[in-house]
Amino acid sequence: MLVVFLTVFIDLIGFGIVVPLVPMYSRHYGAGGWMIGVIIASFSAMQFIFSPIWGKLSDRHGRRPILLISTAGAACSYVLFAIGSGFQSHSLALGALLVSRLFAGACGGNITVAQAYIADITPPENRSKRMGLIGMAFGLGFILGPAISGVALKFGGATAPGWTAAALCAANFILAYFILVESWKPGTTPVTNRPRFAQWGHTLSQPKIGLLVVIFFLATFAFSCFESTLPLLINDNFNLGLAVDVANPVATVIWLFVFCGLISAFVQGGLIGRLVKLLGEPKLICLSLVMTGTSLVLLPLIHGDGPLRWASVFHLTDKPWIAMLAVLVLLSLGSSLSRAPLFGLLSNLTPATEQGATLGVAQSAGALARIVGPIFAATLYGLGDATRALPYLICGGVAILAGLLTVRRLLAK
Repeated sequence: MLVVFLTVFIDLIGFGIVVPLVPMYSRHYGAGGWMIGVIIASFSAMQFIFSPIWGKLSDRHGRRPILLISTAGAACSYVLFAIGSGFQSHSLALGALLVSRLFAGACGGNITVAQAYIADITPPENRSKRMGLIGMAFGLGFILGPAISGVALKFGGATAPGWTAAALCAANFILAYFILVESWKPGTTPVTNRPRFAQWGHTLSQPKIGLLVVIFFLATFAFSCFESTLPLLINDNFNLGLAVDVANPVATVIWLFVFCGLISAFVQGGLIGRLVKLLGEPKLICLSLVMTGTSLVLLPLIHGDGPLRWASVFHLTDKPWIAMLAVLVLLSLGSSLSRAPLFGLLSNLTPATEQGATLGVAQSAGALARIVGPIFAATLYGLGDATRALPYLICGGVAILAGLLTVRRLLAK
C-alpha cells in the first residue's frame, strides 16, 4: 500500500503543479473562453480514451508494467509543457500547451490501474477506506503540487513549474521501477476480452454498477466547473489584474488550491473509513454531493477587491475573502467525501477478473465529464458578466440532483 500510494502521490504532485496554471496561462496567451475550455478538456479527452485501455491491459499483462509506461509518458508531457510555457509566439505557446495536455491525458488514465492494484490487495470490507488513499494522494498532490508550482514560478520563471513536474515524474518512474511489485498475476483466472463499446454496454447494463458510473459522471461534470473556471472567477471577482501581470494572480490561485488540498487530504486520510461505517456508502455519497452543489451555487456570489492577504484574513478584517475560504472549505469537504465510497462500492460489486475494465469504464466516464464540463463552463463563463455565475448555478444543481438520485436508487429495496 505504501509503495502504490507513493507512486500515485508523486504522479499527482506533478499534476498539481500544472493544473492551476493551465487556464491562466491560456488566457495570458490570448485564448478566449471556448479555447481555454478545449485546452483543459483535452487532458480528459485522452483520459476518456485511454482509461479503459490501461485498465484492460493491466488485467491482461499486470499492473506494474502499465504503471511504469504511463509514468514515463507523463514526464515527457511535462517537458513539452515547460517548453511551450517559454514561447513568445502566442499561437505556438497555445499549440504546445494543447499537445502537452493531450499527451498528459493519455498517460493520466493510469489512475484506473492504481485503483485496480488496491482492489487486488484489499479485502472487500476495507476497499472504501483503502480507495480513500487515492483521494488522499489527490489532496496531498494539490497541497504540495501548487505550492511547489508557486515557488518554482517565483524563482525560476514561467517555464520552471513544467520542468519541476517533469523531474518529479522521472523520479517517480525510477522509484516505481525499483520497488513496485506486481499485484496481479495474469493468466491465473480467465479475463473476458470485450471490445471497448461492448465493455461499456456490459458495465452500464448492471443496474447498481451502471448507476454508480452515471453518478460519478454527474459529480465530475459539476466539479470540473470549479476546476476550470475558479482561477478566472477569483481573478475577475477580486480584481487581481491577470491582463497586466500573470505572476500575482497565479500565486493567489495557487495558494487557494493548496488550501483546498489540505482539507481534502485531512478528510481522505482519516475520516473516510469512520464515515463509511457510520453512514454507509450511499448516504455518504449523497451528503458529499449536496455539500458540493451548495458550495458551487455560493461561489460566484462572493466579490471583493484586491489579492488575498493571509494576515487580514486571520484578523477577520477581509470579509469577502473569509466568505470565499468558508465556501471553499464546504466544497473541499464535499468533493473529498464522494470518490472513495463510490469507487469502494463499485469495486465490491465487480468480479475480481474485471476490476481493471470496470474501474476503467468509470474513470472514462469521469474523463468524458471533464471533456464536456470545462468546455461548457469556460464557454458560458466567457460570454460576459451576465453569464459568469451560470456555470456554477447549473453545475451546483446537477450535483445536488445526483446526490438525491444516489439515495433514491441505491437504498431502494
